[in-house]
Amino acid sequence: MSEQTSEQPMDKGRPINPLLKSVLEYGPVVLFFIAYLRLKDQAFEIGGTSYEGFIVVTAGFVPLMVLSTLALWKLTGKLSKMQVMTLVLIVVFGGLSVWFNDERFFKMKPTMIYLLFGGLLGFGLLRGQSYLRVVMEEMMPLQDEGWMILTRRLCAVFFALAVANELIWRMMSTESWVYFKTFGLTAAMFLFFMTQARLFQTYGLEEDKDTS
Repeated sequence: MSEQTSEQPMDKGRPINPLLKSVLEYGPVVLFFIAYLRLKDQAFEIGGTSYEGFIVVTAGFVPLMVLSTLALWKLTGKLSKMQVMTLVLIVVFGGLSVWFNDERFFKMKPTMIYLLFGGLLGFGLLRGQSYLRVVMEEMMPLQDEGWMILTRRLCAVFFALAVANELIWRMMSTESWVYFKTFGLTAAMFLFFMTQARLFQTYGLEEDKDTS
């Protein structure tokens, strides 16, 4: 499955306006956050069952995320494996929260995502491969050693974020968790890649671009 992709040129999909791409990727999360702040203290009677604002917002977020991902696929012609797996987990855990009227399922979702990604990267490392390279090589070409170092570090970060998510949703309020999910997790990934500048300088590849 993974050996052929490294030799063949990657399908980058059709170009898309970067602003539109950002709206489709992050818009549902921003809307979830805004809707939660507006509805967090309300309860809704639906079919004889009382639902808190968090569950109602989750029920709206899941189809919105599906639609935005499908729109991204329609416009670009491709989705990464990470996007597909993330969407599946959102549908499963979001659906379970709504079905059982239990917000804990949706709060577990980031834990499952980071455990899955960390586990996949770890499995690749055990095989002496960087699965991260398959996903990100077109964005930042690196030497083999650079990919292995970056993969080990990101694998550790994924597991750390899974632990952090578990601690926060179990020990803190729902509102604190929503802030953490919306801003904390995004900031953590941004800071991680910002701190890898030295690695990108040391192991970056540029000379291949002149051979055509």
